[in-house]
Amino acid sequence: MPERIALYPGTFDPITNGHIDIITRAAKLVDKLVIGVAMNAGKGPIFSLDERVALVEAEVRPIAERAGITVAIRPFSSLLIQFAEEVGAQMIIRGLRAVSDFDYEFQMTGMNYRLDPRIETVFLMASEHHQFISSRFVKDIAAFGGDITSFVPKLTAETTVAKLGTAKPKG
Repeated sequence: MPERIALYPGTFDPITNGHIDIITRAAKLVDKLVIGVAMNAGKGPIFSLDERVALVEAEVRPIAERAGITVAIRPFSSLLIQFAEEVGAQMIIRGLRAVSDFDYEFQMTGMNYRLDPRIETVFLMASEHHQFISSRFVKDIAAFGGDITSFVPKLTAETTVAKLGTAKPKG
């Protein structure tokens, strides 16, 4: 049986507990999970691409060890479907939080299918206690000195607060 390889793409600026939830659940479905960290300068990330890759690597390493699978973290700046082909992915993992996510994801899935029908998109619903978390909200809360420790892993909270020069994370 061929190795099941999935790609979970995102900007991860910063990686949240919602991302960690999807990664943990996706790791149960595949033999290898590639986490694609998108350059996406249009979103105005607070962390550089290298910083985001390093944070994702640090936060995801324990998941890979527990799941007993290979997890690779790779930066990319190409079309998603091109990157999926490059890493040999048969599926793209996407997390859904709300109906508003579905509208966008539905359109993107259709476009990706037209570009390469061999690659399936698999949607994982966010767990109920992570449905409201977004990187944008985390950055906004942290920028104003709010406590982000329930939304992101500990290292990410500390790094985000240090990057923004705001109050120390609680906890």
